[in-house]
Amino acid sequence: MHPNLIEFGPITIRFYGLMYFIAAMVGGWLLGKEVRRKGIPLSSDDGWNLIMYCLLGGILGARIYYVLFNWSYYGSNPSEIPAIWHGGLAIHGGLIGGVLIGLWFVRRHHVSFWPLADAGAPLVILGQAFGRFGNFMNGDAHGTPTTMPWGIIFPPGSIAGREFGPVPLHPVMLYELGLNVLAFAFLWSIRKRPWGDGFIFCLYLILYSVIRFIVSFFRADDLYLGSLRAPHVVSVLMFVFVGAYIIKKRLWVKEAVPSKKSK
Repeated sequence: MHPNLIEFGPITIRFYGLMYFIAAMVGGWLLGKEVRRKGIPLSSDDGWNLIMYCLLGGILGARIYYVLFNWSYYGSNPSEIPAIWHGGLAIHGGLIGGVLIGLWFVRRHHVSFWPLADAGAPLVILGQAFGRFGNFMNGDAHGTPTTMPWGIIFPPGSIAGREFGPVPLHPVMLYELGLNVLAFAFLWSIRKRPWGDGFIFCLYLILYSVIRFIVSFFRADDLYLGSLRAPHVVSVLMFVFVGAYIIKKRLWVKEAVPSKKSK
């Protein structure tokens, strides 16, 4: 495990950044296919722009969220605020940032939010899977000590290595990577069924709430709200509110569009 893929003089390509690049490329390609299939009036260029805007908005939101929860440190070390390569991106903040950018984008391009959100939801969790591999190579978003045979000792220069030393840790990044891939496969396999607009996106939020709630039991670097893990609190709230919205709107049922003859 090493955070750098290639080091050539002053040029360094890090796994962390490479995973975001791959996620954007794969996401842009799949989004284009989904936009065409669903008949969403966006050009190919608009689709790629949406991917890049949401990626940047997600990274910014994830960093702001993390910095605010750790202001006692970053307030005294402001030069560390932009240093995302040192770790410190909170996925729930990333979701907030990405959704806000998405809302801005659909207003600007005069398209409906929910069909586009449904098209993008499977791609978001696939991108998260790529990101967790970057975390694994970077040695951040790490787990607690374990005696399980699959525990991993991270390099001493990594964030995990500096915190725990030569102690086997839960490879929580790989746990979440696997669960995210399974969630992507499930969402991708059911996306063509006649669901109500917004169902796939809401189901993504439900699935990721469960995934993050489980994985957080093994995380060593979770943010806290008092004595409670912040991801547990946010995941429960998201599960409850999104689940209630699905039930209230009956999103598993596709509403029939009335024909002109019935008017």
